[in-house]
Amino acid sequence: MSTATERARAGVVVCPTCQTRNRVAPVAVGVPRCGRCQSPLPWIVAALDDDFTAVVDEATVPVLVDVWAPWCGPCRMVSPALEQLAGELAGRLKLVKVNADEAPEVSRRFEVQAIPTLVLLDRGQVIDRQTGAAPVSALRSWLMDKLPQEPT
Repeated sequence: MSTATERARAGVVVCPTCQTRNRVAPVAVGVPRCGRCQSPLPWIVAALDDDFTAVVDEATVPVLVDVWAPWCGPCRMVSPALEQLAGELAGRLKLVKVNADEAPEVSRRFEVQAIPTLVLLDRGQVIDRQTGAAPVSALRSWLMDKLPQEPT
């Protein structure tokens, strides 16, 4: 797992606007905001079989589930791109990292055949999915095409 994801699992996120360290709960209503400047924070958390429903299905923003494994080279390559996009889309997207080796029920639920598998959900319903690593530009385009439009 990357450093940003490890910090997120521990519940600490650094605000990209003011660099303040903030505690962020894996489950919350709305979106996490910086305690100092009130900017939306990147919401990156890890989930396992036992907390997946609370972390993902009950989320009030769209969720990008990244099913990965520590031994998977393409997974390690795509992880920084996903974390970058979670930062760019702070307030609009929650990134949930699921280690396939530690969460077999999640893998079965989404019929994961290869990793990394990315599943985009909105209120627990699958919007789209993608398998394999892709560059950040392709992932950004895919997400922007599939995410609900920002409120005006």
